[in-house]
Amino acid sequence: MLASRVRRACSLRSVEMLHLRRLSTVNDRTPPSAAPDASSPAGPPPVRVAITETAGRGVFTTRSIGSGELIHSAEPVVCHPSVDDLPAVCYSCLKALDGSEDRRTAAGVAFCGERCMGRSKGSFEVEMGIDFSAYHDYCRSHGLKYPLLVKRLACMVLAGETRVECLDVLQPAYLPMGMIVQIEEEFALLKRAFKAAGLMDERIACIVHSLRRIAASVEAETAVGNAVYMLPSFYNHDCDPNTHIIWLESAVARLKALREIQPGEELRICYIDASLGRDARRALLYQGFGFQCNCPRCLSGD
Repeated sequence: MLASRVRRACSLRSVEMLHLRRLSTVNDRTPPSAAPDASSPAGPPPVRVAITETAGRGVFTTRSIGSGELIHSAEPVVCHPSVDDLPAVCYSCLKALDGSEDRRTAAGVAFCGERCMGRSKGSFEVEMGIDFSAYHDYCRSHGLKYPLLVKRLACMVLAGETRVECLDVLQPAYLPMGMIVQIEEEFALLKRAFKAAGLMDERIACIVHSLRRIAASVEAETAVGNAVYMLPSFYNHDCDPNTHIIWLESAVARLKALREIQPGEELRICYIDASLGRDARRALLYQGFGFQCNCPRCLSGD
């Protein structure tokens, strides 16, 4: 049950490993394989990251934002399909495949185009040279998806596609001891796979150490995969949010305003299903993200 959101220390700064739901709607920058989106706003996003009074870092507007406006989009630092969806989505950007792709590999996975295949070439070759079958079986039998992100990130580092320090800016989550014990099991499986392939070097050890700091436990959901984002990871939670994230057809995340937002206002998203009752929301947030929600809606008893 590895990593979920590296959101805030204090209120948990667990890294938003946001779930890519099949029926979602809206995106972020361009993932390691999606084409640039002409509808994305030009220039830097109208936001800034600053310290909040109660929840560590947060994202604030720098100008007025209209209801329904696309605030910014974000490309994942790393993403990975769920094990059960491997044949159905692009192995790089998670775009759904229509069956006409001729870029299916001998490993049984496919890419949506030459761009995705080219950008993932190095890490894919590293990954295919290691036997991760036991690791995948563990994730499948335990209903886990986030450990796959750790595997992908390690392969990206070995291939020179990213650096070990790429997630250092993200803060650690607070985890219950039982969750830490489960995480240790997953790391042990991952280390064995790399060691058997003769690739257990200092870089992998650093990745394991780094990701242990930001790991959090979340069970599998109805999603085609999972991803870690940089700027969206600084968005705090609210059960009555003013912003939401949607995905169109790939792992690129788009953040849209749910209402008019004033300059200097903090942008907040809902990490879970906002239609749940207060007790269910609070329990889910505590179990999955490590914090007790005290947003205005929860405090009002709604």
